[in-house]
Amino acid sequence: MSTQPGSTPPRSAPPRVAAADRGATRIADRVVAKIAARAAREALERPAPDGSPPHATVTVHHDIARVRVALDLPYPCDLAAQCAAVRRRVAQRVEEYAQMSVPEVDIDIEHLRPTAVRPAAGRDRRLR
Repeated sequence: MSTQPGSTPPRSAPPRVAAADRGATRIADRVVAKIAARAAREALERPAPDGSPPHATVTVHHDIARVRVALDLPYPCDLAAQCAAVRRRVAQRVEEYAQMSVPEVDIDIEHLRPTAVRPAAGRDRRLR
């Protein structure tokens, strides 16, 4: 192929770059927080009556997420077991969906909601 004076030579195709090397994927903190809140809701064996759904805040640094979950729990219940279940599920889901390690999940129990209404003192007495 001949080139004419003053014309540019044909360019060769750029080298192919593997998909994994083309750029970076960044997941916003608020997205990770939504994953964590949803996971906390899944982990609760029974939600608190009239309680608000779990709320999560997340701090992400590189591929490490530190999570804080605020929730209402029913009372009476095994608080330690409920919190452990929430921690496990949140860490599992964030690692699975966002590919981030979760070294800590802090739990804030904001309210304990009674599961049964107790009669007021004095009202359950029988008059004879």
